[in-house]
Amino acid sequence: MFDFGILFPSVLNGLTTGAVYALIALGLTLIYGVLHIINFAHGASLMLALYAVYFLKERLGIDPYLALPIVVLGMFALGYALQRVVINRAGHGKDENILLATLGIAIVMENLALLFFKSDTRNIDTAYSLSTVAIGPAMIAVPKLVAFAGALVVSGILFWIMGHTDLGRAIRAVAKEKEGAKLMGIDVDHVYAMSFGIGLACLGAAACFLLPAYYVNPQVGGGFVLVAFTIVVLGGMGSFVGALIGGFLVGVVESLGGLYLGESLGQIGIFAIFIGVVLFRPQGMFGAKA
Repeated sequence: MFDFGILFPSVLNGLTTGAVYALIALGLTLIYGVLHIINFAHGASLMLALYAVYFLKERLGIDPYLALPIVVLGMFALGYALQRVVINRAGHGKDENILLATLGIAIVMENLALLFFKSDTRNIDTAYSLSTVAIGPAMIAVPKLVAFAGALVVSGILFWIMGHTDLGRAIRAVAKEKEGAKLMGIDVDHVYAMSFGIGLACLGAAACFLLPAYYVNPQVGGGFVLVAFTIVVLGGMGSFVGALIGGFLVGVVESLGGLYLGESLGQIGIFAIFIGVVLFRPQGMFGAKA
């Protein structure tokens, strides 16, 4: 049952998947940590980023990895505009208004995708989509290895921005004490919009790493956002380190669940851990107690 030759490839596969999960969850936890809102449009935004990668490849012949700067900047601009034009205005009312606003954005995005792109499932074909490399007894798909490395690099850049730039210091100040940050001359509305933009930019990067080995349709974001919410709660709401480690953990648990329970039941382990965390450590692995 615990044959290393079977277990090792499964764990490795889980780590590569978990790195992309972590990247998606990092964007979600940044938005929650700074704006203190749950972004229900996170999955639909990922879906839009996947379509952007798809059409850049199919219509303009741009490889998904070369499309990364375009998609990341496009998603950042979308996030910045959404926050300033829609969410910031809804934020002046009740908290429920923001939740309804993000839910409404998700519904609009998904229905526009259905209208323009139909419900067809699409994927792309690249020279490396089916390529594999041997790592010990495991044969790992090249797109998954690239996704693993790319997600780590993007996460590292995000950590550096948060820890060593004026923007990162402003984001941390606003997240911790909004009124105090205002008194120090920080433009809180701009920081909110930058944070939302960076959160969606993470989705743009994740889409470029995902699509060479995945697919896109108008409903594809739902599954990812459910896993991302689980990771954010598991790691601790607003914790970057928690989101990163939680992403790896969820990826490995999903892979091992698929190995021993079958692919259709692979996510049972994720939600079992989620329920355990909610019951026994509701602040998450790296969250502070209230």
